[in-house]
Amino acid sequence: MKLTATIWTGLLVLLVSCSKNDINPVPPVTPPVTLAASTMMNVPYGSDPFQKMDVYLPPGRTTAATKLMIIVHGGGWSGGDKSDMTQYVDTFQKRLPGYAVVNINYRLATFSSNSFPTQENDVRSAVDFVYNKRNEYNISDKFVLLGVSAGSHLSLLQAYKNAVPKIKAVVDFFGPVDMADMHNNPASPSAPAGGIALLLNGPPPSALYNSSSPLNYVTAQSPPTIILHGGIDNLVRYQQSVALRNKLLLNTVALQYVFYPSEGHGWIGANLIDSFDKVQAFLNQYVL
Repeated sequence: MKLTATIWTGLLVLLVSCSKNDINPVPPVTPPVTLAASTMMNVPYGSDPFQKMDVYLPPGRTTAATKLMIIVHGGGWSGGDKSDMTQYVDTFQKRLPGYAVVNINYRLATFSSNSFPTQENDVRSAVDFVYNKRNEYNISDKFVLLGVSAGSHLSLLQAYKNAVPKIKAVVDFFGPVDMADMHNNPASPSAPAGGIALLLNGPPPSALYNSSSPLNYVTAQSPPTIILHGGIDNLVRYQQSVALRNKLLLNTVALQYVFYPSEGHGWIGANLIDSFDKVQAFLNQYVL
């Protein structure tokens, strides 16, 4: 049987098409680039030598999913260093692999300079710096603050006083929350009232005592807060944390209060592991 011209033409087109597809196959889809981990030490967020931070960015981070923990060291506003908290960075990275971590320094108060609110202002500048770098760092705007002692006080002030960026949760290890009470009811001779007066330019009452007390800024919009305190703390009375717990409850803010009756101003061992367990569970619940 003879093939018509129309059929011959169709077969020719089919053969040519198949030949072209064989020669020029469809290119494979290029997988998205996975970012490697990155560590940047002593990144300046201001002009003073103390205004520096260490930045730890996890692998595979994205602006949609990667959260951030900002760590603020303690030391009575006049001492301490971010290096005090470096040993815990690896712990947080392992427990919270979806987080970047930033460990900050701030200017310390002395007898002649850097009185309050220098430290508060530095923490705000550090937070703003990272917030403005979030696209460059490939992280989201889901920020968590973790502080120890004076660092907790500064973290709570940042979280409760400032709407932008909106802090998603605060981890408070035995932080002062009522500065007038810190002055008027020292925990022991190790926590003299004169130190608070020096920091805040005199004894209470003054507007600075009110503006430097996180307790005064708790509202129904305050972020979820986990509070951890020891019952025999000789620097910050555990009643400070009780007062914060009660104020948060009154404003129906999500919170957890963890009390270790036999611990002082900081702890190690099983209770520290328990603290990390509770912090990890709290953040996994409330920072989504």
